[in-house]
Amino acid sequence: MSSDHPVSGMAGRYATALFELADAQNALDATAADLGAITRMLNESSDLTRLVRSPVFSADEQGRAFAAVLDKAGASTLVKNFIGLVIRNRRLFALPGMISAYTAILAKTRGEMTADVVSAHPLKDAQLESLKASLKTATGKDVRIDTRVDASLLGGLVVKVGSRMIDSSLKTKLNSLQIAMKEAS
Repeated sequence: MSSDHPVSGMAGRYATALFELADAQNALDATAADLGAITRMLNESSDLTRLVRSPVFSADEQGRAFAAVLDKAGASTLVKNFIGLVIRNRRLFALPGMISAYTAILAKTRGEMTADVVSAHPLKDAQLESLKASLKTATGKDVRIDTRVDASLLGGLVVKVGSRMIDSSLKTKLNSLQIAMKEAS
């Protein structure tokens, strides 16, 4: 089963193991929901992101802090045990990659595509549905959207689906204009 999954590397191996455990427990959707909640928490908390990325924190400190976060989020025992293992193995820095890989495996299993969308501001539900419909029309497949906010974009979106990227951000347009003006002078 593992060889069917579209991921590789250390994060891919961890994600594949989690996927297979979740599949065996009929908990694919619940696990995806828990991982989505963790991603949102990481995106919203610079302290939590620092805890994940910084090698300064010991495994015990990371474990205690993450246990509290996961308890508050109501995460499943499977996800708590998985993150506990990741922390004990000193791989917490790779958690975002593991979550992305799990999402990719789940999407491939369901025949879906995943679009990574970066916006300057959080997208409203209506905007997400409109974007999802447009991407379904363009790709011919159901598209699951992973969103991230990057205020430096100023406005617009950066959408990546598979190997295609559409960058309609104001930051990129301004940079292009600046380059064109330099070339003209």
